[in-house]
Amino acid sequence: MIIMVLILSRKDLEAVVTMKETIEAVEHGFKELAVGTARMPTRASLTVFDRAGWMGVMPAYLSETGSLAAKIVTVFEENPSKYSMPTVLATITLNDASTGRPLAFMEGTYITAMRTGAAGGVAAKYLARKDARAVGIFGTGVQARTQLLALKEVRDVEKVYAFDVSGNQVTRFSKDMSKEIGINIEIASSPEDVVKKSDIIVTATTSRTPVFDGRLLRKGTHINAIGSFRPDCRELDDETILRSKVVVDSKEAVLAEAGDIIIPLKANRISEAHIHAEIGEIVAGKKAARVSNDEVTVFKSVGLGVQDAAAAYLAYKKAKEARVGFEIELLGKQ
Repeated sequence: MIIMVLILSRKDLEAVVTMKETIEAVEHGFKELAVGTARMPTRASLTVFDRAGWMGVMPAYLSETGSLAAKIVTVFEENPSKYSMPTVLATITLNDASTGRPLAFMEGTYITAMRTGAAGGVAAKYLARKDARAVGIFGTGVQARTQLLALKEVRDVEKVYAFDVSGNQVTRFSKDMSKEIGINIEIASSPEDVVKKSDIIVTATTSRTPVFDGRLLRKGTHINAIGSFRPDCRELDDETILRSKVVVDSKEAVLAEAGDIIIPLKANRISEAHIHAEIGEIVAGKKAARVSNDEVTVFKSVGLGVQDAAAAYLAYKKAKEARVGFEIELLGKQ
């Protein structure tokens, strides 16, 4: 038997993958996890201690979708300053769910950005107020861009406020994204300025400490916290967590990796019962979403393999339909 594998570059993926479809795919992936038709072990990770780096291996299987995939992702904090490379780099292998044979090998950084943005879109769909119009963003890298694109799909965003410790980066973000989404993005003068004006807040930073004062949050605010994924780092302070209905992507993963939750847990400020639900339980109707306009809600995500499996399978189908990418012979006749 000859086995051919489809190779998909970032350019190929950008040509066929849309945020709207990615939100739908990721939403279904979360639902599969909640109803038991998905299998996903806890992410295996390795700290590259002498290189300011980290590697994660993330396999997942979605039975209903028919997706069997694994991602290898790296996060090297010095990449932008030392090597002019992205902090996050990834590759994804998609296998046939019936035979296990490899179907595709694709650039995973773009998939990671899109599925992370899509997860924020799913969370905002269920947890943000219906009349939410103003978005505040902390951190203006790649993840911030896809978060904003996803929020535009699920809410009528009219105003965007951005804050970043890097003046050059936030200026570039404001210019590029204002043009892309057709909304003038205002560069905020301070974290307080963002919090006081926003209905939805996105934290997409590499900060090790909280990026704003939770006492300043307005009633009814929704927060997508997607930057921090290590036990000793957090973007949200105790006050934010205490005030909020907390929804996570995976309780097991968050309790192992998310300092936003682990740190107040260890300080006995909250218990595990403070976590209201996993987002898949809300999508599946097992748990309630927002129940009043005054609730402050938090979606804490560390990123799951089911998101990658859902987005990768979507990308493969779209690429095959559009005939993009190129095939290589991995195994010839034996």
